[in-house]
Amino acid sequence: MRTILAAIIAILFVTGCAQALPQPESATLAGTAWQLVRFQGGDDTLLVPDDKAKYTLRFDADGTVAVRMDCNRGRATWRADPPQLQFGPLVSTRAACPPGSLHDRIVRHWPYVRSYIVQDGHLHLSLMADGGIYEFEPMTEPAGK
Repeated sequence: MRTILAAIIAILFVTGCAQALPQPESATLAGTAWQLVRFQGGDDTLLVPDDKAKYTLRFDADGTVAVRMDCNRGRATWRADPPQLQFGPLVSTRAACPPGSLHDRIVRHWPYVRSYIVQDGHLHLSLMADGGIYEFEPMTEPAGK
Protein backbone atom coordinates (compact mmCIF):
# COMPACT_ATOMS: atom_id res chain seq x y z
CA MET A 1 0.00 0.00 0.00
CA ARG A 2 2.83 2.40 0.84
CA THR A 3 4.49 1.65 -2.50
CA ILE A 4 1.32 2.48 -4.40
CA LEU A 5 0.82 5.70 -2.42
CA ALA A 6 4.45 6.71 -3.04
CA ALA A 7 4.03 6.00 -6.77
CA ILE A 8 0.88 8.14 -6.94
CA ILE A 9 2.59 11.01 -5.13
CA ALA A 10 5.60 10.75 -7.46
CA ILE A 11 3.36 10.82 -10.55
CA LEU A 12 1.44 13.84 -9.26
CA PHE A 13 4.69 15.63 -8.46
CA VAL A 14 6.22 14.95 -11.88
CA THR A 15 3.09 15.94 -13.83
CA GLY A 16 2.69 19.07 -11.73
CA CYS A 17 6.28 20.10 -12.40
CA ALA A 18 6.01 19.37 -16.11
CA GLN A 19 3.43 22.10 -16.74
CA ALA A 20 4.66 24.84 -19.04
CA LEU A 21 5.59 28.11 -17.41
CA PRO A 22 3.93 31.24 -18.82
CA GLN A 23 6.11 33.01 -21.36
CA PRO A 24 6.91 36.70 -20.94
CA GLU A 25 5.06 39.07 -23.27
CA SER A 26 8.29 40.62 -24.47
CA ALA A 27 11.78 39.19 -24.43
CA THR A 28 13.50 42.45 -25.26
CA LEU A 29 13.78 45.62 -23.22
CA ALA A 30 15.66 47.69 -25.82
CA GLY A 31 13.71 50.77 -26.83
CA THR A 32 11.28 50.62 -23.90
CA ALA A 33 10.61 53.19 -21.17
CA TRP A 34 8.93 52.56 -17.81
CA GLN A 35 7.71 54.42 -14.73
CA LEU A 36 7.51 52.99 -11.22
CA VAL A 37 4.15 51.76 -9.95
CA ARG A 38 5.27 50.22 -6.66
CA PHE A 39 7.86 48.26 -4.73
CA GLN A 40 6.76 45.08 -2.95
CA GLY A 41 9.42 43.97 -0.45
CA GLY A 42 10.15 40.39 0.47
CA ASP A 43 8.98 41.32 3.98
CA ASP A 44 5.62 42.53 2.57
CA THR A 45 6.68 46.18 2.62
CA LEU A 46 4.62 48.05 0.03
CA LEU A 47 5.90 51.40 -1.21
CA VAL A 48 4.13 53.54 -3.82
CA PRO A 49 5.78 56.65 -5.28
CA ASP A 50 4.06 60.00 -4.82
CA ASP A 51 4.60 60.62 -8.57
CA LYS A 52 5.33 57.71 -10.94
CA ALA A 53 7.06 60.02 -13.42
CA LYS A 54 9.80 60.75 -10.84
CA TYR A 55 11.05 57.15 -11.09
CA THR A 56 11.75 56.01 -14.62
CA LEU A 57 13.89 53.61 -16.66
CA ARG A 58 14.64 53.91 -20.37
CA PHE A 59 16.42 50.92 -21.93
CA ASP A 60 18.42 51.96 -25.00
CA ALA A 61 19.46 49.58 -27.77
CA ASP A 62 23.13 50.44 -27.20
CA GLY A 63 23.06 48.64 -23.84
CA THR A 64 22.64 51.70 -21.64
CA VAL A 65 19.77 52.52 -19.35
CA ALA A 66 18.78 56.08 -18.40
CA VAL A 67 17.35 56.34 -14.89
CA ARG A 68 15.43 58.99 -13.00
CA MET A 69 15.23 58.48 -9.24
CA ASP A 70 13.22 61.38 -7.86
CA CYS A 71 15.58 64.37 -7.79
CA ASN A 72 18.51 62.53 -9.41
CA ARG A 73 19.28 61.18 -12.84
CA GLY A 74 21.71 58.46 -13.80
CA ARG A 75 23.00 56.04 -16.39
CA ALA A 76 24.25 52.49 -16.35
CA THR A 77 24.72 49.55 -18.66
CA TRP A 78 22.30 46.65 -18.89
CA ARG A 79 22.41 43.13 -20.26
CA ALA A 80 19.52 40.72 -20.48
CA ASP A 81 19.26 37.03 -21.24
CA PRO A 82 15.59 36.50 -20.40
CA PRO A 83 14.62 36.15 -17.69
CA GLN A 84 18.00 37.24 -16.30
CA LEU A 85 18.85 40.96 -16.11
CA GLN A 86 22.07 42.55 -14.99
CA PHE A 87 22.76 46.25 -14.47
CA GLY A 88 26.24 47.74 -14.48
CA PRO A 89 27.35 50.32 -11.92
CA LEU A 90 25.01 53.30 -11.66
CA VAL A 91 26.51 56.73 -12.27
CA SER A 92 24.18 59.47 -11.08
CA THR A 93 23.79 62.96 -9.74
CA ARG A 94 23.83 63.21 -5.95
CA ALA A 95 21.24 65.82 -4.99
CA ALA A 96 19.60 65.39 -1.60
CA CYS A 97 16.03 64.24 -2.24
CA PRO A 98 13.14 65.20 0.06
CA PRO A 99 11.94 62.95 2.90
CA GLY A 100 9.83 60.06 1.65
CA SER A 101 11.83 59.71 -1.56
CA LEU A 102 12.51 56.20 -2.84
CA HIS A 103 15.89 57.34 -4.22
CA ASP A 104 18.09 55.80 -1.53
CA ARG A 105 16.25 52.46 -1.63
CA ILE A 106 16.57 52.22 -5.43
CA VAL A 107 20.29 53.04 -5.33
CA ARG A 108 20.81 50.47 -2.57
CA HIS A 109 18.89 47.79 -4.51
CA TRP A 110 20.40 48.57 -7.95
CA PRO A 111 23.19 45.94 -7.88
CA TYR A 112 20.79 43.25 -6.63
CA VAL A 113 18.37 43.19 -9.57
CA ARG A 114 18.62 39.68 -11.02
CA SER A 115 15.65 38.97 -13.28
CA TYR A 116 12.67 40.46 -15.03
CA ILE A 117 9.38 39.58 -16.63
CA VAL A 118 6.88 41.61 -18.61
CA GLN A 119 3.43 40.51 -17.51
CA ASP A 120 0.09 42.17 -18.25
CA GLY A 121 2.01 45.05 -19.83
CA HIS A 122 4.04 45.76 -16.68
CA LEU A 123 7.76 45.25 -16.13
CA HIS A 124 8.66 43.44 -12.92
CA LEU A 125 12.28 43.60 -11.71
CA SER A 126 13.12 40.99 -9.08
CA LEU A 127 15.84 41.38 -6.49
CA MET A 128 18.05 38.48 -5.44
CA ALA A 129 17.16 36.35 -2.41
CA ASP A 130 13.48 37.32 -2.52
CA GLY A 131 14.43 40.88 -1.62
CA GLY A 132 11.44 42.31 -3.43
CA ILE A 133 9.99 43.30 -6.78
CA TYR A 134 9.84 46.67 -8.48
CA GLU A 135 6.79 47.01 -10.72
CA PHE A 136 6.83 49.48 -13.61
CA GLU A 137 4.24 50.46 -16.20
CA PRO A 138 4.95 51.71 -19.72
CA MET A 139 5.90 55.36 -19.82
CA THR A 140 4.30 57.57 -22.40
CA GLU A 141 6.68 60.12 -23.85
CA PRO A 142 5.50 63.74 -24.07
CA ALA A 143 4.61 64.84 -27.61
CA GLY A 144 7.60 65.84 -29.68
CA LYS A 145 10.09 63.41 -28.12
